[in-house]
Amino acid sequence: MAFFEVVDQVASLLAQRQRVSYRSLQREFDLDDSALEALKVELISAQGVAKDENGLVLVWCDRADQARPDNGQGRPVTPEAERRQLTVMFCDLVGSTALSEQLDPEDLHEVIRAYQELCAGVIRRFDGYIAQYLGDGLLVYFGYPRAHADEPLR
Repeated sequence: MAFFEVVDQVASLLAQRQRVSYRSLQREFDLDDSALEALKVELISAQGVAKDENGLVLVWCDRADQARPDNGQGRPVTPEAERRQLTVMFCDLVGSTALSEQLDPEDLHEVIRAYQELCAGVIRRFDGYIAQYLGDGLLVYFGYPRAHADEPLR
């Protein structure tokens, strides 16, 4: 696979999962240390879509986290304040503790990953935002970063 194909796939994975360990990226994409370092430089420095966390984890940078445009006087432009309703949802995989006792760790990881991907697809369809992956759970916002009139329904 070409380097920028890997970059695009990792950026997509990061946008979905929000954080990924370097070790799992090496395993998933069969990267040696040199290729991993090049990937980090591309995503962190060149594209600015990720940041490093303790040298162990690559973390997605939401557009809200990135530097705002300069106002010409050396200060960032501050967006206008807005009051909005925010609906927060937490969901997790029911019975995952019992499942973890029955499955090998690799198989359990695949089940949780498939569950999270399915949830992420539904959440995106309703314009939700996955704030955090927490083990087998997801913390989701509706009304951020875009507000809608029907957030609770979404």
